[in-house]
Amino acid sequence: MSVPIEHIKAWINKADHDLGSAKIIFLHLPDYFDTIAFHCQQATEKYIKAILVDREIEFERSHDLIYLLELLPEDIAVSEEKYKKAVLLNGFSVQIRYPNKIDHMTKDELEEAIGIAQDFRNFAIKNLKIVE
Repeated sequence: MSVPIEHIKAWINKADHDLGSAKIIFLHLPDYFDTIAFHCQQATEKYIKAILVDREIEFERSHDLIYLLELLPEDIAVSEEKYKKAVLLNGFSVQIRYPNKIDHMTKDELEEAIGIAQDFRNFAIKNLKIVE
């Protein structure tokens, strides 16, 4: 059974909305660092899930990027660097959404989070069987 292309594209589209939101908020409200970081994590999560859906790999409801990366098939090379980036974003999934869970993020840290999400977008597009 093949997953409809529209379903996979919907995952990418939703992830793009998260990444786009992070970029727009960064430009206009950079003090909303928690929201920016959260959207970067959410985008990355959805990009990985798009690959899993495309490959018809079932996954539990989880925000854990490491868990999701470990479900990827062996033909998709996941570098140690990619795991490190995922670990960094993992902290922004739920905890950052509550008061007093993180003091502040610098402009450089926010740019790095956005860059990581963009990197995972490229990773997803490269590893999807469908053509964008």
